[in-house]
Amino acid sequence: MAEATMEIDVDAPPSRPNKGKSPSASVVNGVKSGPWVEKYRPQSLADVAAHRDIVDTIDRLTNENKLPHLLLYGPPGTGKTSTILALARKLYGGQYQNMILELNASDDRGIDVVRQQIQDFAGARSLSFGVKFSVKLVLLDEADAMTKDAQFALRRVIEKHTKSTRFALICNHVNKIIPALQSRCTRFRFAPLDAAHIKERLQYVVAAEGLDVDESGFAALVRLSNGDMRKALNILQSTQMAYQRVTEEAVYLCTGNPMPKDIEQIAYWLLNEPFTASFRYISDIKMRKGLALVDIIREVTMFVFKIHMSSDIRIKLINDLADIEYRLSFGCNDKLQLGALISTFTNARCALVAAAN
Repeated sequence: MAEATMEIDVDAPPSRPNKGKSPSASVVNGVKSGPWVEKYRPQSLADVAAHRDIVDTIDRLTNENKLPHLLLYGPPGTGKTSTILALARKLYGGQYQNMILELNASDDRGIDVVRQQIQDFAGARSLSFGVKFSVKLVLLDEADAMTKDAQFALRRVIEKHTKSTRFALICNHVNKIIPALQSRCTRFRFAPLDAAHIKERLQYVVAAEGLDVDESGFAALVRLSNGDMRKALNILQSTQMAYQRVTEEAVYLCTGNPMPKDIEQIAYWLLNEPFTASFRYISDIKMRKGLALVDIIREVTMFVFKIHMSSDIRIKLINDLADIEYRLSFGCNDKLQLGALISTFTNARCALVAAAN
């Protein structure tokens, strides 16, 4: 308890003014430096950016003292860990450190940890002075990295200590959690965040940090994040360190992703230029702008869906692009795979001409 009090005194000096920022920005860590992912992590359930239906359900279960074991799953950066940590702060307040055991993939989580550390914590009497919710909480982040033996051992621990402990399992791939554990938990799926929620949270951070971000910059951040709030904040922080004004071009240059206008140009070459000319042009733009072929293929694949062509030609084209990306993931030669990419589009062009005639 003494350690927790000392941390609060160091992290939140009362002499530092808020300077007009919203309360959540100063509460998170009380410091201006550090990764924004942690600095702007939601501190309460009301601060969670999206998934209001899930958050409200968990909040209601907590208020009614009916909190079950939880299994939260979904892609990275969608608010799973933040939701549970905000829930723990609501339940335990100042006793937070004493009432929660948090383990993630960096910890050894074999069967010995389940039998000793988790079982010892779950079986110990809780010193819950002034805490309304006296049941302890075990948070297993990235639970899909646990061994099967550890999961089977955890199944029995959950059954044995249900009266005194609640378990919250967080994972990206729910199919890696054994059915016996899934059946003992209430499951909630955290889908990728939609563009509106990501933009709203980014605008909050931009206002708190006093950054200069234009609309094209916001659009680029949302597009590259793919529903991952953590990724969006990391890109924003790295871009503002390199450029005074965060624009679309600055975001793409900082991340090394091909810009939409470059993809349109490459797609034009693939669909209209001869093989040799296409190979030369694409190799040149790759070298000048430092583009990775795998990024070009992924963006060109999305561009293919915008082109008007028959279904059978589109299916063949997408399958060939998937094969090229698969080969690149195994370290195949870039020049050979660039040739395969151009050959694929050349075949598609021939099929389109034949279909038109």
